[in-house]
Amino acid sequence: MRMLIRYKDGDRINHWIVAFLFLCAGLSGLAFFHPSFFFLTAIFGGGVWTRILHPFFGVFMFLGFVGLFFRFWRRNLWKDRDTEWMRRTPTLLKGDEEDMPAVGKNNAGQKIVFWAMGICLCLLLITGVMFWQPWFADGFPIVLRRIAVLIHAFSAAVLILIAIVHIYAAIWVKGSVHAMMRGTVSEAWARKHHLLWYREVTGNDRT
Repeated sequence: MRMLIRYKDGDRINHWIVAFLFLCAGLSGLAFFHPSFFFLTAIFGGGVWTRILHPFFGVFMFLGFVGLFFRFWRRNLWKDRDTEWMRRTPTLLKGDEEDMPAVGKNNAGQKIVFWAMGICLCLLLITGVMFWQPWFADGFPIVLRRIAVLIHAFSAAVLILIAIVHIYAAIWVKGSVHAMMRGTVSEAWARKHHLLWYREVTGNDRT
């Protein structure tokens, strides 16, 4: 069975670094979101260390995503076929992929996840800096800091939901996890899920 390279080594390393930092930032942030989650601070060495490390996890996660952004942004530009793909999403959710429009390397759902993650991470970085004690918070009025905390929490919740959808979709479409682990997919997988990308990388326009 011929295998096609879907993700290069650098792409996958970048992805998993961001995923690891997301886990660290998410768990350390949840530890301070509600008292019932405070036990999570034990993972990072206690409350003080969790408070110190959380913003650094966030900054490095943002920088890691910047690497992904410059690798993948062109592939995630919206096309007319993406609008049609979204219109037919109910059919896909019923398990019928045959009537879905042919897509390139990324489908519309993957593109939405990409841009939504980028927006959320920008909001998290900006608002996080605004109440980051003791470095930057004193430079902002208390009212702005309070608003920043609310936006920060909302953006984090949206990002977590996006990550859950992303993980679920990767598991649902068999072969996706293998692609991000090993970097390759079968020709049959590529033809079925990303026909236009398959034609692009193989030069086979007959299928």
